[in-house]
Amino acid sequence: MKAISYTRFGPAAEVLELGEVVNPAPGPGEVLVRLSHSGVNPSDAKARAGARPGVTKPAFPRIIPHSDGAGIIEAVGDGVESSRVEEAVWIWNGQWQRSHGTAAEYIALPSEQAVPLPDGVSAETGACLGIPGLTAAHVVFGSGAVEGKTLLVSGGAGAVGHNAVQLAKWGGATVMATASPRDHARVRAAGADHVFDYRSPDLAASVLEASGGGVERAIEVEFGANIDLLAQVLTPGGCIIAYGSGRNMTPTLPFGPLMFKAIGIELVLVYSLDFDARARAISHLHKALLEGALKPAIDQVLPLSRAAEAHDAVMRAGRAGAVLLEI
Repeated sequence: MKAISYTRFGPAAEVLELGEVVNPAPGPGEVLVRLSHSGVNPSDAKARAGARPGVTKPAFPRIIPHSDGAGIIEAVGDGVESSRVEEAVWIWNGQWQRSHGTAAEYIALPSEQAVPLPDGVSAETGACLGIPGLTAAHVVFGSGAVEGKTLLVSGGAGAVGHNAVQLAKWGGATVMATASPRDHARVRAAGADHVFDYRSPDLAASVLEASGGGVERAIEVEFGANIDLLAQVLTPGGCIIAYGSGRNMTPTLPFGPLMFKAIGIELVLVYSLDFDARARAISHLHKALLEGALKPAIDQVLPLSRAAEAHDAVMRAGRAGAVLLEI
């Protein structure tokens, strides 16, 4: 089969190779998926670049990257119902702690990681549901219902943030979001009631005024950079749900303001959600999709041969949605 792979860390154009590799076969409890699309995420690009602290070489001799994707089940291993053959599915954790991900014509993986695609939902949308979709659903609903609550979504124009805005609005929340001014209209169209420039020196005051005194939950993509702001705008007993902190990985916390408001902090790693949390997130995603309340944005779809461009594109500021490879 054709696949994109790398054997060493480095710039995408230098280390990603398109070539032929042996077709996988489904083992016990696994399915073989013929992939139509592969979702590219910033975590894939960072892993390929060797940007993870303390990691000096790839974990496997050859890595086929990407955790997200969509396709059709072509074969099943022992213990999997044969009725799953020809089922349209979307993929989560395709390359998490494994050498072979979705940047290929086929992937074999545990049956539960190939989720039936709801009727009427495209393969392109399915390829967006792994990391950005599950993360958004969990950070919005993982701490309970949001109806009647006020949420602040940091980075509302990003792939996760844009999904989170839609899901929170669908869940009945008053939604506030931060974004670059160029993206304000798009974030409002996704359902945000108020959108603020994340660079504004008056951001805290603006959030407090618009919310009538503060927000109850904060969905945070830049925990370290925004922790002081969050300590100001969260109401007592509020909660920070953080899924990223790329600009400051060793933040200093304002303990006093957080303590005396009894602010909760939850750190989310979508790869390691437990079974029940993931099942709830999948359920929310599917319901929102079927009700037309969630439309994951797609910035561009490139052919498999242009994987290096896709890796560069997913790290570029200002993209308007997910980056996919068409297999």
